[in-house]
Amino acid sequence: MTAALAVAVLALTGCAGGDGDASAPPSGPAAAGFPVSVEHKYGTTEIKAAPARVVTLGLSDQDPVLALGVVPVGAIDWFLERPYGKWPWAQPLWAGKTPEIVGERDDYNLEKVAALKPDLIIGLYSGMTEDQYGKLSKIAPTVAQPVGFDDYTAPWQDMTKLAGKALGKQAEADALIAGIDARLADLASKNPGFAGKSVAVVEPYEPGKYAIFAPSDPKVVLLTKLGFVTPQPIVDAAGQEYAAEIGSEQLSLVDVDKLVFLTADAGTETTVKADKVYGTLKVAQENRAVFLPYEEPPLGAALSFSTVLSIPYALDQLVPLLAE
Repeated sequence: MTAALAVAVLALTGCAGGDGDASAPPSGPAAAGFPVSVEHKYGTTEIKAAPARVVTLGLSDQDPVLALGVVPVGAIDWFLERPYGKWPWAQPLWAGKTPEIVGERDDYNLEKVAALKPDLIIGLYSGMTEDQYGKLSKIAPTVAQPVGFDDYTAPWQDMTKLAGKALGKQAEADALIAGIDARLADLASKNPGFAGKSVAVVEPYEPGKYAIFAPSDPKVVLLTKLGFVTPQPIVDAAGQEYAAEIGSEQLSLVDVDKLVFLTADAGTETTVKADKVYGTLKVAQENRAVFLPYEEPPLGAALSFSTVLSIPYALDQLVPLLAE
């Protein structure tokens, strides 16, 4: 799997809370709701008081935590993406604070975690093992992956709710989710041309090779919320996998009303357009494909990241492109 495929990469005015002081415990109604019991993959964790020093170990866990007004004191790095500084949808909420990097994807430095003296550790969008959970739980109350999902497959709503419950901010989490749902419904209403139109989300991962994302993939789910539909041949091709991997000879599968490519760089778009089979498709001839870069701007990354922070950022830029 490519690094891009592994990115699993609202300006929230008035919703996300301010920058806050990560060293001071929250007060008021949120603090009064404790203790709370949070169910997760490895059992139930009791959190006795409002967390102030939170370490995030999932690839995107910092987003719901930041959205709820808490700045993590520790986070992980992955693909050298600097989760505390790279993504524009989250950058303002860090408020200039830099978390301690306590490991890389699913490889945690327990000494660094312990040195931060956290009062909560969360690993929602992670591959945390039961052994790791046991060791982390000796450092601080630890909330692992959501119940009922394979690792790295829980929807953003479930992760936001779980983070909200752990932080004593469940009502705020529900409000953030409802806000995005309302915005999606509003965008669908304002763009009736999307309704019933076929869509495919594709990543060209090498010349002549393509991954077509399954209808269950968060990127595709978001587009269906706007009114688009996934053609049955793509559903069948993906089966139970997260994507169907095809060669150029099968590109007729993506001759849809609106084709969305996620591209690593400008060269990827050039390579796709040079594919002779792609050139025979109506979607190509009628210029109905959009190319979303992972970088500059990170629109493809925002769509792939699929968090309570990145989704509004993606919608701001994506909907006008789809409407053209």
